[in-house]
Amino acid sequence: MVQTTEPEIHIKFPEQNSHVEIDGFGNTYIITENEIVKYNAAGVLQKKFSTKRYGRIDFVDAMNPLKILVYYKDFQQLLFLDNQLTQSSDMISLEKLGYEQASLVCSSSNNGFWIYDKQNNELSRFDSEFKSLVKTGNLKRILDVDIKPDFMLEQNNYIYINSPDEGILVFDIYGTFYKTIPLKKLKEFMVVNGDIFYYEKHALKQYQSQTFNTIEKQFPDTLIKTVYWQNDRLYRVYQDSLVIQ
Repeated sequence: MVQTTEPEIHIKFPEQNSHVEIDGFGNTYIITENEIVKYNAAGVLQKKFSTKRYGRIDFVDAMNPLKILVYYKDFQQLLFLDNQLTQSSDMISLEKLGYEQASLVCSSSNNGFWIYDKQNNELSRFDSEFKSLVKTGNLKRILDVDIKPDFMLEQNNYIYINSPDEGILVFDIYGTFYKTIPLKKLKEFMVVNGDIFYYEKHALKQYQSQTFNTIEKQFPDTLIKTVYWQNDRLYRVYQDSLVIQ
């Protein structure tokens, strides 16, 4: 981690404890229960997406800024937005795809997406036409571990699944188990060039995948909820605002 010299950008949240997503272009998305607000890399408001039609937004994945995944877990439905936050797909019912307990969803390369099915403990990948490409089978049986994943993302053709009691389980794009990264009890993380970034005990930590070493940057400000490192910038998240440096 290198200290950036960019001027600070302050973004006020529309609601307390809003969620933050960041894409590879430096755009920031502030997510509330029913709304997504997009700011560009300079902190200028760009677009908004808002609807109460589908219930509460459970998860947003902006890995692909041109096709942003929005997941409504309560209704087991997802949709995609374009870079103008305009709905670019019909609502996709996971139940119609055969999944009634999809606990996790994230974007995949080539405009696809992944599903973790809690009922079958199975990871599945779909293409842009919603056709099944990969099914891992029951991961609890395959790995002989009682995994309880609560977060996943794809980066550089690997999918990272957070299982707090076991660590981060890594699979390749074909659903083949690759390794376990021994970082436990995490709530969330980011993957940058294969390294894992996460915030813990008032420090942004970087687990280096090549050396297995961890370096960290301390933040004495106890009001900080979490810190992200993306696009060579620091994103400090507070209860009511975001500071980008």
